[in-house]
Amino acid sequence: MTGDIALVLGILAISLILFVSEIIRMDVVALMVLGALAITGLVGADDAFAGFSNSAVITVWAMFILSEGLTRTGIADIIGRQVMRIAGRREISMIVVIMMTGAVLSAFMNNIGVAALMLPVVVEVARRTRIPASRLLMPLAYSTLLGGLMTLIGTPPNLLISESLERGGYEPFKLFDFTPMGAGIMFVGVLFIALFGRLLLPARKAERDRGISQRNLRARYKLHERTFMMRIPYNSVLVGKTLAESRIGQSTGLIILALMRDGRSEPLPSRQTLLRGGDGILVQGRVDQFRELRRLSDLVIEREAPVLKSMVAEKVRYAEATLAEGSNLVGELLRDAGFRSRFDVAVVGVHRRGGYRLTNLAYLPLRAGDRILLQGEVDAVAQLEKFADFDHVEMFTADTLSERYPSDERLFVVRLPKDSALSDVTLAKSRLTDAFDFRVVSVFRDSQLKVMPRGDEVLHQGDLLLIEGQTSDLDVLRGFQELKIDERVPANLGAFESERLTLLDATLDPRSRLAGKTVGELNFRERYGIELAGIEREGDAVSSDLARERLQIGDALLLLGPRDRLQLLASDSDFLTLTPLGQEPPDTRRAPLAAAIMLGVVLSVMLGYAPISVAAVVGGTIMVLTRCLSMEQAYRAIDWRAIFLIAGMLPLGTAMQDTGAATYLADQVMALLGDAGPWPVIMGLYILTAMATMIIPTAALVVLMSPIVLSAMSDMGLAPETAMMAVAMAASASFTSPISHPANILVMGPGGYRFVDYLKVGVPLTIVVFITVMVLLPIFWPLTPV
Repeated sequence: MTGDIALVLGILAISLILFVSEIIRMDVVALMVLGALAITGLVGADDAFAGFSNSAVITVWAMFILSEGLTRTGIADIIGRQVMRIAGRREISMIVVIMMTGAVLSAFMNNIGVAALMLPVVVEVARRTRIPASRLLMPLAYSTLLGGLMTLIGTPPNLLISESLERGGYEPFKLFDFTPMGAGIMFVGVLFIALFGRLLLPARKAERDRGISQRNLRARYKLHERTFMMRIPYNSVLVGKTLAESRIGQSTGLIILALMRDGRSEPLPSRQTLLRGGDGILVQGRVDQFRELRRLSDLVIEREAPVLKSMVAEKVRYAEATLAEGSNLVGELLRDAGFRSRFDVAVVGVHRRGGYRLTNLAYLPLRAGDRILLQGEVDAVAQLEKFADFDHVEMFTADTLSERYPSDERLFVVRLPKDSALSDVTLAKSRLTDAFDFRVVSVFRDSQLKVMPRGDEVLHQGDLLLIEGQTSDLDVLRGFQELKIDERVPANLGAFESERLTLLDATLDPRSRLAGKTVGELNFRERYGIELAGIEREGDAVSSDLARERLQIGDALLLLGPRDRLQLLASDSDFLTLTPLGQEPPDTRRAPLAAAIMLGVVLSVMLGYAPISVAAVVGGTIMVLTRCLSMEQAYRAIDWRAIFLIAGMLPLGTAMQDTGAATYLADQVMALLGDAGPWPVIMGLYILTAMATMIIPTAALVVLMSPIVLSAMSDMGLAPETAMMAVAMAASASFTSPISHPANILVMGPGGYRFVDYLKVGVPLTIVVFITVMVLLPIFWPLTPV
């Protein structure tokens, strides 16, 4: 083994570890690989960036645009009507028609796009035929994977395999060279699912399948288990405050569904609504969390405590730090930034719009250049200048502090009374800093002063706490104590049944920008004028604090709001709506034009008029010129993560060939299987590829496997087309887990699937496909000597 081979294999091993661990997102890993190969001299600069001009990469992004054009012109609506007309109401025929439709579309469109396009159609078909959606959605996802096997443009691995053949000096695969194998596998796969696999599918009679009534949706997301009424006494301190000032929703994590007053209900009331005595507030959330919060009303304000304040002033300092452009904190939510653990300081405020923002900081995303007001012990504040996260740190003197920030006005002392419910509870569990913008600056106990206590500090009766915040919030806490709670909410409560307030079932689009963001960060009320009332993940309703939950592709979302607001989500590219709300049907006038453009692309390649990359780019351009979609929609349709992943990993394939690393790995395969003959070697390569799809992105996997296959076949003196076709089939047969392909994840929430459901159906299907491939390969792609 040479040094270059060892270096390439080292880069390969590190990239695989990063892919599997997901510590770094996969497109960034690919760019890291590209950079490492160029810096070490394993590839030249031209080869390092050749992936971005590679014809396979160009074809992939152009096909994204063509697929989006077909979607935007209303193909889904046309397909839905035809599926309902042809399939009838029997489950077997329904599965066959859905899978055949998904497969044929996926042969010419991006398979993730087909799954997203067909998902609302299949859910609606399930509702009308009363067949559980869980019996139809997994077949839909699998059909898009099977259909991608049938043509060169059906899936990126096929394009990359063909490109690898051409770079190796062989004739590349043509557009329909995959069709005999792919069609045979598709038909066998559809028959297996329709006749046998469907018996392994879960038959969860989800409420959406029995009819999407508002009551069924509430039951499915278990809203009644987390919905209760709070009544405001006539003499409450909350009377006369606005909903925003009462902090009922914000500090407690509760969703305010409606305000009940004088026998009438006001759904999703404005934050500026004034509260009156006798008002009823219908909320959704965890009542136990609210009751825990009411314990804070035990705290007693000590009006005069100047000695304690002066003692703390000697040990605590303030500073303003400017966040650097290259800091890892940029883009982080303040609550996730970990200032206390990283720098041993607390964030007091962030300078925005001419002054310090002191409240509602938890879900504030940090920006480069932010001026952050920090508080900590003298030594910790003095160390801030040493951190590269900050461009500039200004230490505040007493005079500067009084000019910039009224700390004295925001400091007050509270005492923990005897027999308080907070006694023997840690600061973190007390939710004192969590629910309100309070910071505990010090704890005074038994004549001992502890400054800047951490979350694991245990509170004891008699403790004096120096708190920074608004004293008016303690009045709000006392108002919480006065609220009367009624957990017996009638099932037909007017707020839910109102025409003004409607529930909508939805899921995230596979390309949604919202994936990975927390519910609190997104602030559905401010952004969309609606509320996120529930999340279902892996078949179970999420019961924890929704504000802290990060949205994932495949989550089923229950959205609550006025009907007109919810109808707007049908045209929002971040969502796929699964509940019909009487939206206008899509404009299908350009559907024939879009179909004709796609047909023109296919025919031009078949007749040899243009390479597939050129035909796809021209077709996409014509789609935009004819207004099948706008240029902005075309840009958004491209999965740039996949493009950068492929382009970044292609130089690794080049380095493996040029350094002999591919030959080295092929020799190891031959040493293990070579004596058994070529077919066992091909089987071994197929099985290795199929297993690796569970942990490695398929595009990156094909780039890595192609040079190994070429070297192994060369060693045996055989043409590589047979083995390359086998690897292409294996790479796209990602059936065994939800994470092995985005189409599988997409149907997980709407179908109510669990991880084990994919194993039950996917493993047998993978075995069936493997047997089919091994039977068909000698027929359509027999081994031939070089």
